[in-house]
Amino acid sequence: MRRTVLSLLIVALAGIPQKVAGQDFVTKAMSGLPTHTLRVEYSSPSKLRAVPNYQSLKGKFSGPRLQQLESALDQLGISEDDIDALMIGWEPADKEMDLYGYASGHFDKARVANRAAAQNFTPTPISGQQAYCFSAGVTGTCVVILEDSLGAFGPLSSLTTLLETHAGQAPNLNSDQRFTSLISDVNKDSSIWGIALGGAVGDWFGAWLSGQNNSKLDWGQVFQKVDSLTYSIDAADSVNMDIKLNCATPADAATLRQVLEGMKIAQQLAWQMQNPGHANPYSAMNVDAHDTQIGLKITMDYSALTLASGVGASQN
Repeated sequence: MRRTVLSLLIVALAGIPQKVAGQDFVTKAMSGLPTHTLRVEYSSPSKLRAVPNYQSLKGKFSGPRLQQLESALDQLGISEDDIDALMIGWEPADKEMDLYGYASGHFDKARVANRAAAQNFTPTPISGQQAYCFSAGVTGTCVVILEDSLGAFGPLSSLTTLLETHAGQAPNLNSDQRFTSLISDVNKDSSIWGIALGGAVGDWFGAWLSGQNNSKLDWGQVFQKVDSLTYSIDAADSVNMDIKLNCATPADAATLRQVLEGMKIAQQLAWQMQNPGHANPYSAMNVDAHDTQIGLKITMDYSALTLASGVGASQN
């Protein structure tokens, strides 16, 4: 009897670490992102790799800049399969938003240092850490292994602030009430979820709908009355997107709903032109409004996601 109870306890506890570890990573990553960050996105590559036909769909879940990061990490002996979770932050820049953040997974600091030496990478000292940079200049991608199974990445121009924030020497997003209140509004068990503030809302939408004949739209103008955005993407039997837009006033929300209903019609037409004969996922796109909040929900099966341009991917 005692052995049976003990076995059940071990089985019960075995299911806890992954969720706790994921929560710990989110907390740790948010405490390492500086307060000038306007947009964050969490993704779980370990969950996404379980998606049917992942290899043919991976470009839908990670944009070109994240794919460049994967290639850079591979040079340090960190393969795609070694990465369990990512927390990415964006800040305003001259031409496009700078991207930086943290990765957790299965790698160790000493092995990475040995691999870097074998590849003739000369580390760059930053805030007491050794950074491995993969291109010249302050905008090139650099990687720092902070501890076993935790790394930071970003352009050299951003890493000093990132590492100072990680070390507790600068304010972080866990001290920003805007993020702490919004993070409770997302499904943190989703494969991908994120938050955008102010001008970053239009940036996210432009990336989400890239290639869907919307290049002439001024997304900043469309979403100028939107204070914040939260979204989650759940990849299971199908891909389910849940998007919430928080407007300044109910009147702003009502106006935006009309715009989004028009966008829905435009997306349906674009889909019909680009993918004739295939089921149109935008036909079932739901746009809802409640007080100052707009909700969008869309479901795609994986065959539709294969055809979709931009949808699902973090393009920048």
